[in-house]
Amino acid sequence: MQQTPVHDVHNPDLLRLIPKKSNKIIEVGCSSGALAHAFKEITPECDWLGVDIDPSYAELAKRFCDETIAMDIELAGSDFYKRQTSRDCWIFGDTLEHLKDPWNILREIRKVLPKDGCIVACIPNAQHWSIIAKLSVGEFRYEDSGLLDRTHLRWFTKQTIIELFTTTGYKIIEGYPRVFEEPNRDRFLPMIGEIAKICGVDPNIAINDATPLQYVVRAEPS
Repeated sequence: MQQTPVHDVHNPDLLRLIPKKSNKIIEVGCSSGALAHAFKEITPECDWLGVDIDPSYAELAKRFCDETIAMDIELAGSDFYKRQTSRDCWIFGDTLEHLKDPWNILREIRKVLPKDGCIVACIPNAQHWSIIAKLSVGEFRYEDSGLLDRTHLRWFTKQTIIELFTTTGYKIIEGYPRVFEEPNRDRFLPMIGEIAKICGVDPNIAINDATPLQYVVRAEPS
């Protein structure tokens, strides 16, 4: 299946969560290498390994990464992880939702991650108001990119993102919602609040959690 279209735009919110002192970074789903390019402008001495399932993307990312590997991370054996024991930051920029078993990947990383290491991730919000609206009328159709990207295999909300990390041996120490201008949002949020009331949930919490398109988080070993 064709992967999410490649592009040269990095995620600035993901970038600001990467510790500037990171010496050896591994990015799973490096795409064009745009994030590596942006970070190396801040910390040029950092060693950056880019991993991507698409060989053409891995080849393109060589422009900015010190090394790239074309591989499916879910097929990586224990030897691969043992070779990454010096990597102090693992990055998953809109990648975990593409994996069959992201819980297993995080557990494998936990075994080799240094005590002062971290994982930085951007994860789409399946609780976004637009998905709730589409589901209400049966319009759940996969697209080439975005929340309904046809290569997404897993779906997460704010609550289950927290659970994803806490159940695999991490604690989230910093995180932010990514909220963008969306013209139709305010027409739907009050109705989401009403649904929350019927479910016995604070409507303000439901509305707040339906607003972000994505969440960016940094997690450390617990």
